[in-house]
Amino acid sequence: MLETTIAAIRPADETAMAAARELHGRLTKPAGSLGALEDLSVRLAGLAGACPPPLPEPAAVAIFAGDHGVHAQGVSPWPQEVTAQMIGNFLAGGAVVNAFARQAGASVTVIDVGVATPLPADPAALDPAVLDPAALDPAALDPAGLDPAVPRLVVASVRRGTRDLAVTAALTRDEALAAVQTGIRIADELIDAGARILLTGDMGIGNTTPAAALIAAFTGVDALDATGRGTGVDDPTYAHKVAVVRAALARHAPDPTDPLGVLAAVGGLEHAALAGLILGAAARRTPVVLDGVIAVSAALAAAAFAPDAVGAMVAGHRSAEPGATAALRHLGLDPLVDLGLRLGEGTGALLALPVVTGAVRVLHEVATFDSAGVAEK
Repeated sequence: MLETTIAAIRPADETAMAAARELHGRLTKPAGSLGALEDLSVRLAGLAGACPPPLPEPAAVAIFAGDHGVHAQGVSPWPQEVTAQMIGNFLAGGAVVNAFARQAGASVTVIDVGVATPLPADPAALDPAVLDPAALDPAALDPAGLDPAVPRLVVASVRRGTRDLAVTAALTRDEALAAVQTGIRIADELIDAGARILLTGDMGIGNTTPAAALIAAFTGVDALDATGRGTGVDDPTYAHKVAVVRAALARHAPDPTDPLGVLAAVGGLEHAALAGLILGAAARRTPVVLDGVIAVSAALAAAAFAPDAVGAMVAGHRSAEPGATAALRHLGLDPLVDLGLRLGEGTGALLALPVVTGAVRVLHEVATFDSAGVAEK
């Protein structure tokens, strides 16, 4: 599946991009007056191979959840059980991502790819389309999962949390591959159900530590420049977290030309699955809005698998985590929103969604000088 997905990813369509630039030059506005929105709409035309590109509606948020063995190193003050508890909150509609998704009219799908502790036992919390991982077949999944009013849970656990990357490889190559392929399947399922744009989300206590290791491995920046404070650790814990990332990189010496190996050595199950989601979206020529530092660390892996996958990526926002800026610079992406966010869940991607939609809607709805009878300069 991974090989066929990568093979389906193509460069941007230059003819469609040229048509979008030409159309912008005829619309009733000064040339270039929409700034980054014009560049974004041209990129999306190149991705779709059409001018104008399809409106990015409806939108689907995919929140991949997993736990991390490195939590045992004391890199986060939060107990690991919070990952499972937050899944219950997502399904009950009580998290920030749910509030923003309702505002945007986006569906929310939560995917357990590696949560260590049992999920909430409340049957009401688990009612929305709980699936067994053996049944994870895009053709068999319920398209009603795109209902913005009903968060949905997909159980596709590869293993109950990663191993401790400070001691050994976080995953085997087969486990990393299984997580990547889960992300590809979810992308296919959501697109088949009608989604025209995907948004990345994540949940996992301790997951900014593997994200920092991935960013350092793929970009070559120092561990200090890749590592942030996550949920807000104090100075001693932050120094320890940087040391853990640095030691893990020295122990595993991950090779950035081997993205599956990097994910296995120092990644998380949600990071690998997000890489798969991005690859799956790119193969289907569907835009994917990246959220924060977890998403952009996964995007680095996706780009290492298939450089042309960057054409499907939209940087939703600039996370307050320093590694996110390093990753976006490496990918050559400029964020649409910069609000100092560091929550994850898909919140920054959702806030950026109206900007993406507006960029495309201009090409669909704004009159040309000729059609509006407006004189040009």
